[in-house]
Amino acid sequence: MVANLLIASLPRGDLDALLACGVIVDLTFGEELCKRYELYSHSYFPLAGLISLTAGVSGHAPMEVGMIGNEGVLGASLVLGGSEVPQSALVQGGGTALALTAADTQALISTSPAFEQAMKDYLFVLTLQLAQAVACTRFHMVEARLARWLLMTHDRIEKNELQLTHQFLADMLGVQRSAVTIASGVLKEAGAIEYSRGKIRVLDRKRLEGVACECYKLPGVPSAMPAQPKYAQRDEKALT
Repeated sequence: MVANLLIASLPRGDLDALLACGVIVDLTFGEELCKRYELYSHSYFPLAGLISLTAGVSGHAPMEVGMIGNEGVLGASLVLGGSEVPQSALVQGGGTALALTAADTQALISTSPAFEQAMKDYLFVLTLQLAQAVACTRFHMVEARLARWLLMTHDRIEKNELQLTHQFLADMLGVQRSAVTIASGVLKEAGAIEYSRGKIRVLDRKRLEGVACECYKLPGVPSAMPAQPKYAQRDEKALT
């Protein structure tokens, strides 16, 4: 089982208290974990898998504005005291997560300064990611954004073959399907990926990084897994 870095950063006593409240749940591809403006029922700490945060407007498919892997948590805003969901959350890569009720999450926040700080740290990191996504969408070419998105996904899922259709990618990037088809062709021509119906395979990360926009490794923005918040020092004994 892959450790969740936020959980692994906690002192042993706080870690034990959190594990006592949580249950391991499956993250199923395509599952909607929560909807915007609803109230959180649970927080989810991915152990393996990937959660997309999405936002949308009337008449258009929702687009991705952020992603959460085993570096973080869905429900970080619970640390602010409220329970309203700011973005819808969709499972993009199947796996598992430790789930806590929203009430248990907030109770632990109130009794564990270390857990409260870790949640605040990750919320700050997530805010940076969301803000950078706005600039990236406005100013960068589709092939550069697609390369960045594939790298971020590859970092968190840790598999070379990704189950993705061009339409799904178009929805996540907020572009037409034809734009993704053209951008995928550019990446294929560069030798970075290959694709068939419903599948994309990463062949060469270095070449993919060469096409990706600067947002992937922008200092302070958690696009790439190495750009972790200060708590994220992996404890291999936690949740393994």
